[in-house]
Amino acid sequence: MDTQYAIRYTFLYFQAYFKPFSPDIVDFSTAFGILRSMQNFLHGRLMVVRLSLLAAVCLLLVVGIVVIYAVGHPADSSGGGQSAGLGGLWKKQILFAIVGLLGFIVVNLIDYRKAGALSYWFYAGILVLLGLLLLDKFVALSIGGFASIPVRNGTRRWIEFSVGPKSVSIQPSEFCKLAYIVALAWYLRYRSNYRRFRGLIGPFVLTLLPMVMIMLEPDLGTVLLMMPVLFVMLFAAGAKVKHLAIIILLALLVSPVMWVKMNPYQRIRISSVLLQNKWVQKKAQEHPAVGKILVGKQFDVKQWKNDWGYHLIRSKYAVTSGGLSGYGYRKGPFVKYNFLPARHNDFIFATIGHQWGFLGCVGILVVFTIIVLCGLEIGVNNTDPFARLVAIGIVAMISVEVLVNVGMAVGIMPITGLNLPFVSYGGSSLLVHMIAIGLLNNIGRHRPFSVAGRC
Repeated sequence: MDTQYAIRYTFLYFQAYFKPFSPDIVDFSTAFGILRSMQNFLHGRLMVVRLSLLAAVCLLLVVGIVVIYAVGHPADSSGGGQSAGLGGLWKKQILFAIVGLLGFIVVNLIDYRKAGALSYWFYAGILVLLGLLLLDKFVALSIGGFASIPVRNGTRRWIEFSVGPKSVSIQPSEFCKLAYIVALAWYLRYRSNYRRFRGLIGPFVLTLLPMVMIMLEPDLGTVLLMMPVLFVMLFAAGAKVKHLAIIILLALLVSPVMWVKMNPYQRIRISSVLLQNKWVQKKAQEHPAVGKILVGKQFDVKQWKNDWGYHLIRSKYAVTSGGLSGYGYRKGPFVKYNFLPARHNDFIFATIGHQWGFLGCVGILVVFTIIVLCGLEIGVNNTDPFARLVAIGIVAMISVEVLVNVGMAVGIMPITGLNLPFVSYGGSSLLVHMIAIGLLNNIGRHRPFSVAGRC
């Protein structure tokens, strides 16, 4: 009954929210109602582990909302603060969190094995959506007048639905992450042929098909995520290390060819990590051949600092300027001014470091470590191969996202657009990750799968 109440109450909130879509007042009782309904899903096995997992996730949700509020409402708004357009994002993030909690609940209403049985259909549906994004490059699509594909920063990553006077966007590549993990886990669950080199063709086809489609959007971050997840899941499923090592070696051998085929802006994103070094900058500018290899054209230091290097340089400034304990909540030049673009999503970790310093950064990483350890504990304590692989895949996904996002903020990884899970602004990402946590909770509370009969 509590679950029905939460769902009904949430839909009433949606109705009030989208008429006329003015999020001036956020009903916090909705979130509390959903949290109360979640008590039915907390019973079962590994309760301490699952409660720790959920507590860590909720803490990150709160941190995300608090930081997003800060960038839109700096403590010192005098002197031409540049937070226009960011002031209302925290309210939307609360709505996204409510939708995410609802997704958590829905996933726990069914046995996780049923999700596995439907995984290929989910996977195929995501491929259709990705195909629509690619088709729009050649034919301007408008689905029934209520759905369209906008071009943002030269990319086609979103499908936009008209809801009254406003619109809601979804990002299929975000949903592809989880659909891919569940489908791959279902494929690998009882197979043994992947222990032969030829048997790896199937998993790689499942991986490369969406990777190519997402690359053409383009969305480099999601593409870089999928291959590490594949290798981790293959290793967990029992693939031979020597076969995986051969594949990595082959990839390294063909990487120079792939590098030459890359667009210049893609090269710059990756090579910018090296170009932060003044010696590399000097060599690239003195030797046109080196510059062409790195960025695909004549390299110019000033142009690089004002273009692709701008984000990396400013992000490092934001983090290092925070020192040990930071400027304080809603304080600091990188909160007040638009020195760092995307400081509410892609570079939110830099914003955290700017306000709370090294201690705040370490605290966030500790919380993510708790999530990873809880996910691993759930995976290793389940003898169902499908459940174990899903848990390992989700843990790998979150780990790679955190490593890439944090590495991007401190200048040791290329700028890819991967969000910081549960913290960065964004509805599709938050919903997908809450569903993923719901799957972990679902797997953890069920009895371990056994093929043996009762004695």
